[in-house]
Amino acid sequence: MAFAETFKALSDPVRREILNLLKGGRMTAGEIAARFDTTAATVSYHLSQLKKAGLIFESREKNYIYYSLNASVLEEVLLWLQDLKGEGKK
Repeated sequence: MAFAETFKALSDPVRREILNLLKGGRMTAGEIAARFDTTAATVSYHLSQLKKAGLIFESREKNYIYYSLNASVLEEVLLWLQDLKGEGKK
């Protein structure tokens, strides 16, 4: 896993909010963009950064692209942080 890309993606508050939105289930880019006061191109950029970091999945259905959360990457980060902190070791 590329921690640098993951942490870079997580460093942006808009991207973190997108991840929070996707906790509720998959959404189209248009549904996500409607929640922000930015251009569709800006939201598209944030989605591409999240996808590049492996934090979201993209699936196509008919004329729509749906985005969903990839929780496994977040779990890997949490496990790494716990190990770094020394939790679970005696």
